Amino acid sequence: MPPPDLPVSGALLEVRGLGVDFGAYAAVTNVSFDLRPGETLGLVGESGSGKSTLARAILRLIPAARGRVLWQGIDLLACDAASLRRQRRDLQIVFQDPLASLNPRLTVGATLAEPLKIFEPTLRAPVRRARIEDMLERVGLSRDMAGRYPHEFSGGQCQRIGIARAMMLRPKLLICDEPVSSLDVSIQGQIVNLLLDLQQEFGTAMLFISHNLAVVRHISHRVLVLYLGRAFELASREVLFAAPVHPYTRALLAAVPDPTRALSPTPQPLGEELPAADLGSGGCVFRNRCAYAQPACALRVPELEPVSAGHAVACHRWRELVYS
Repeated sequence: MPPPDLPVSGALLEVRGLGVDFGAYAAVTNVSFDLRPGETLGLVGESGSGKSTLARAILRLIPAARGRVLWQGIDLLACDAASLRRQRRDLQIVFQDPLASLNPRLTVGATLAEPLKIFEPTLRAPVRRARIEDMLERVGLSRDMAGRYPHEFSGGQCQRIGIARAMMLRPKLLICDEPVSSLDVSIQGQIVNLLLDLQQEFGTAMLFISHNLAVVRHISHRVLVLYLGRAFELASREVLFAAPVHPYTRALLAAVPDPTRALSPTPQPLGEELPAADLGSGGCVFRNRCAYAQPACALRVPELEPVSAGHAVACHRWRELVYS
């Protein structure tokens, strides 16, 4: 099932120049993007690229050092505690480890009741129970499971519970942080299709983080490529997978086996991991691993610039790579 068609509307979420520091280390640097209602933006990159850090900074689960996060025109980074709390019902997250994200001392029903008790405290108990049972059925579980505990479920079922909890308030934005990486391959497709079904029904926007490029290609409308906390390429799913521009994006995609061809093209090899000490030197942070790097790449940090409508890349040599 492909992602639903996008409505014609303005941005729901606008991230502008977002930066996150852990001491002297810049984990995320100057990342900007928009997200429309009902859209899924895939976020890809190697481990340590800043994907989860970026997502948590958007939700203010960790502090941002710089930038703005405009949610329906409201800067979440400037909100006081009371204002932020009012926005949280529309901002939910599904975590990577389904079992660890659930309280083992609460039944499934009690877990799903928590967001309703917090944000809809006047809701009568029978109505709350009916909404919990309805959501359980929406995510492919039965009503009688409300009285059971997390340890009684499989990993895939626990992730369905986590999704149900996140969707109880019908949020406008759902951040999925590696939601299928810890699940069996046979279950991953079921969870992805469940998310697509819920998105189709509720019109929820999603920021979908994953290492699995096949999953990202299946669920996303657009894809943002991160490397060491910097945005390297942003494009529609069709353009990014058919005609990637940045050498890093090309290497990521070329590393994925293609079952339709006996021999896939050999990607340009990635060199050694860039030492953290080089991060502040002012050049491209990918240059020590890039087969196309030149001395000039060490002089200036490349910024995202348009390749075509809706397609941007941060690389000093992208024109040579595209037009050569």
